[in-house]
Order: sequence, then structure tokens, then C-alpha cells
Amino acid sequence: MKIIVFGASGGVGYQVVKQALEAGHSVTAFVRSPEKLNLKNPKLALFKGDSMDAAAVESAMAGQEAVISALGPSRPPVAHMMEVSAQNIVAGMKKHGLRRLVLTTGAGVRQPEDQPNFADHLISFLLNLLAKEVVLDSAENVKVIQASGLDWTIARYPRLVDGEHTRKYRVGYMGKDSGTQLSRADGADFLLKELTENQWLQKLPLVSY
Repeated sequence: MKIIVFGASGGVGYQVVKQALEAGHSVTAFVRSPEKLNLKNPKLALFKGDSMDAAAVESAMAGQEAVISALGPSRPPVAHMMEVSAQNIVAGMKKHGLRRLVLTTGAGVRQPEDQPNFADHLISFLLNLLAKEVVLDSAENVKVIQASGLDWTIARYPRLVDGEHTRKYRVGYMGKDSGTQLSRADGADFLLKELTENQWLQKLPLVSY
């Protein structure tokens, strides 16, 4: 499959590119700084661009079959970055007739099926207190995707850590069976698996240990 990966130089994005290449996919890595992606493979193409640049995003979509976005809030935060990037990705996909989109967001984006415990409520309170703009931007990003009419899946992640690619994690909603962390490698594993298995179409599962 020909996959374009946004946020390819980030923690999860790097793992997505690496694992996709290992699985035999052709990958276009959309990055602002190609030199940060220390990977070499004949099936890897680098596209230098900014996800907030609609023309660059649209151009990069040409010839692709599916889209994975591992974009996360920048540091320092750029106002409306996630929302605008989502708008550009959706527009680019529609321009080139693409349907399948898998992307990530934080566990703080709640769903009706969630049953948060006290610790979950506390984390949400702190996020809204300390990073309210980021939380709101993430929520707007999700709304754009939900209204897109595309075949999307949004994976929600708790605290991401560097760790092994175990392929052993839980997928569901926030509650007694959900955990508080996930390795970036396993986060990438779920994105690639869901890209082809389509088990969570138009849903926002929480992926955790």
C-alpha cells in the first residue's frame, strides 16, 4: 500500500514509518525537517512541507492510497495547528479521491462510551488548567475529521513512553479495563493494523496497556 504519514519525524510517526517499511509498504514521510528522519529505504520518499500549508498537503497526496497522521501539538504550541492541519488533510484527500484516514489524539478527548475514574478526571482537570489551548485545538481537530465523511479512525492515546514493540495492548474505551500509558512503538502498531483491518471505522478507541 502507498501510505503518506504526517508527523513522520515525531515519536509515533517515526515508528509508523519504520514499521510500515518493514511490512513492505511504500511510504511518503511528510515532514518539516527531513534531516530529522534518520531512515533509509528504497520505498521511502521524503516530502518537505508544513501541515498548515494547504497547497503542500494537497501536492503530497498525489498517488497515495491511504493517510496516517501522527501529528501532535507543537512546542511551543501554534494556535489552531491541529485544526488547520486536519482541514488541509481532509481537503487534500477529497481532491485526490482518498478515503482511508487513521490518526491520533490524546485520551483527554472524551467519548460517550468512556467511564472515567477519579484519576482520569484529575488528569483531565490538570490538562485543561495547564494546556487548555492544546486541549481545545485537539477537540476541534477531532470535529473536523468526524464531519469529513471519510473512512476515519481516531486512536486516542494516554501517556506515551519509549518502550518495546510488544503488539500487546488493549483497545476500547476509558474505564476499568484501560491503562494510563502506551509505548510509541505499540501506538504505531495499532495505527498500521487498523489501516487495513478497519475494526474501528468512524470511532475513537482508547489504546493502552
